[in-house]
Amino acid sequence: MSPITTHVLDTARGQPAAGLEITLEKKVDEAFVEIGKGQTNEDGRFPGLMKPGELEVAIYRITFQTGDWFKAQGIQGFYPFVPVIFEITAPEQHYHVPLLLSPFGFSTYRGS
Repeated sequence: MSPITTHVLDTARGQPAAGLEITLEKKVDEAFVEIGKGQTNEDGRFPGLMKPGELEVAIYRITFQTGDWFKAQGIQGFYPFVPVIFEITAPEQHYHVPLLLSPFGFSTYRGS
């Protein structure tokens, strides 16, 4: 299993956000470098963000392409994308970074 996982829920409709594009990046020097990319599955999850054993102490960014996803749903949203930046200090742990999403708001937290 990927040491970083995510789950996107559409809280306005009460269901998973399937087919949402996600990019995972790691900060190297002063720039972010892409290390994973894909779409959420039917359950709103993207389990393959990175390979086991690749997590390092670093700052990471997950970018959720919410504008494209809302447009595909026929919904006018406010946020074209949602970047979530977080710091890994214990790479032996698992990190779950979910996104709760609606057209005009979002929330995220460190899950389990």
